Amino acid sequence: MKTNSIKQAGLGLFRATGIYVGAILGSGILVLPAIAAKEAGPASLLAWTLLLVFCTPVAFSFAEMSRQQPDAGGIAHFVTRAYGRRASAVAGYLFYFAIPFGAPATALIGGNYIAHALGGGRGTALVAAALLLAAAFASNAVGIRMSSGIQLVLMVLLVGLLALAIALAAPFARAENFEPFAPHGYWAVGGVASLLFFCFAGWEAVTHIAGEFRHPDRDLKRATWLTLIVVGVVYLGVVSASLAVLGPALPGSDVPIAQLLEKGLGGLAAPLTAVAAAVLTFGPVNTFVAGASRLGASLASDGVLPRLLARGAGPGRCPRPAWHCWA
Repeated sequence: MKTNSIKQAGLGLFRATGIYVGAILGSGILVLPAIAAKEAGPASLLAWTLLLVFCTPVAFSFAEMSRQQPDAGGIAHFVTRAYGRRASAVAGYLFYFAIPFGAPATALIGGNYIAHALGGGRGTALVAAALLLAAAFASNAVGIRMSSGIQLVLMVLLVGLLALAIALAAPFARAENFEPFAPHGYWAVGGVASLLFFCFAGWEAVTHIAGEFRHPDRDLKRATWLTLIVVGVVYLGVVSASLAVLGPALPGSDVPIAQLLEKGLGGLAAPLTAVAAAVLTFGPVNTFVAGASRLGASLASDGVLPRLLARGAGPGRCPRPAWHCWA
């Protein structure tokens, strides 16, 4: 009876997709279109497309492993099955202790974008980053269902906002902005692809919350498909629009999404850019806090971390001690 009630309270398909999209669709889209265009010109669009294709088998590999073994240990659990406990401990440590460094860095990217959109300086960026981190911890503190619900709403808002910006900026698109298509040669596309790789990473973070899915056998693959579609449409849509609308100005831009929004929205661009940056930053931080807290509790249950951190382990529970140690 208890197991059934936990399953009923677990994540459905759309909440799960919100978590997935948040893990993949990160703050890199705020700055990388300009950097990629600088290195490869309009041909950088090929790198985005190729990486979307290449990340598909990776995404479904993680989905299948999580479907067969929905354990909070995620990658550490898979490594245990393949290579034993010592290798698993190393994998678990690498992921768990990367969060105290990665989460603030991600939040600061969003904070810088928000500060620029609002006309603030370094202090504004730091305050915005701190608020984004606090929001991610707070949403996870009240439980995965609330956290996933918030993230689903924000992802829908973000996709709608970006779609509106692309549609309104479309009249400013110029075909000549794609010429020359590969000013630095097609070999530059490979170099750009290595730079953009982490925009398509994050599938591993969701393995830690597979046990929270209401129907993991059915919904893991469905959520993966939906995420690939959403991420593909957003990335390729935003990059194509930026290349077509901004043209030669794109490679030198520090805030390409802000400039794209300005084309279509005028004075509304600044606050909406701040909203977009906040959502893009909150998503991955929120997902990684959710995943890492469950990983920490799992590692503690296995004796790899102090037992105190094992409190809250298990589906439907909130493993606060596992992230309080570095929050």
